[in-house]
Amino acid sequence: MATLYTHKSSNIWKTWLLMAVFLVLLVVVGYFASLYFGNVNILYIALIFSLFMNVLSYWYSDKIALSMSGARAIDMKNAEEREIHNLLENVSITAGLPTPRLFIIVDDAPNAFATGRNKEHGAVAVTTGLLKILDKSELEGVLAHELSHIGNRDTLLSTVVVILVGLVVIISDMVTRSMFFGGRRDRDSDSQAGNILMIVGIVFIILSPIIASIIQLAISRKREFLADSTGALITRYPEGLANALRKISGYGAPMIHANNAMAHLYISNPFGAKATNGIAKMFMTHPPVEDRIKALLGEKAAQNMMGDKDSQNIAGENGAGKKVV
Repeated sequence: MATLYTHKSSNIWKTWLLMAVFLVLLVVVGYFASLYFGNVNILYIALIFSLFMNVLSYWYSDKIALSMSGARAIDMKNAEEREIHNLLENVSITAGLPTPRLFIIVDDAPNAFATGRNKEHGAVAVTTGLLKILDKSELEGVLAHELSHIGNRDTLLSTVVVILVGLVVIISDMVTRSMFFGGRRDRDSDSQAGNILMIVGIVFIILSPIIASIIQLAISRKREFLADSTGALITRYPEGLANALRKISGYGAPMIHANNAMAHLYISNPFGAKATNGIAKMFMTHPPVEDRIKALLGEKAAQNMMGDKDSQNIAGENGAGKKVV
């Protein structure tokens, strides 16, 4: 039977397998782009530009994310907010990590995210809606999940993925534009095989941003599974995080500052439950809540938990849960 430990190990190698596929995709796109333009220097220029822009984003990722989310630093003079900080400090000690900075987002939608380039510069932000519906054990599970992202260096991994996606999109856009502006090199004696290869390359380059986005989503989902399992190991109480995920998923409305650029950072989809319906499921940044709870508790326990309809809609009821703040 699979355990949290085997699930964690499985997701580590699956994540790096996806990264390897991503790198292969990048090399293939670069090859066809160089073939199309007849100049390999274009690949090097795009790579340097993408690295430069994303390194800057990496160093300031925490400030950018916190500003975009509308988060504010906690007020240590406020007894209730100080209590949340103490809870984060206790979980950090258990995880063996420095206590990250804590921020509050004034938003009724229950959610949280972690940011920062490393554990020494980590930050965790939670919404007021999250604090209203979760009890202490559930909030500990969420905080442990976010600390796992910091400890597992998921921020660094996300930055690498952004670099690769950005480079793929840049190269694809350059080649696509050249179709309309005659950017392709002149070739006096192209063979039939060469023309076929060029057509295949053009089709591949046009589709490559979609392929890159799908791989990016797959990596994000694997990291969520990994953070869930690591968080459960930190608290030694997977039911706490599972209950928190169930309550969070029961809230249907989107966050005030929800945006696609930050969607993968949150513990749950910031666009609400409606964003997981229909074709939108194909582009979800997070695994289905049912699968996450099943990984934490096992299939039978997960079915029992998700089958409790009254509790599942607890986020939409007045006075639901034990108010923390």
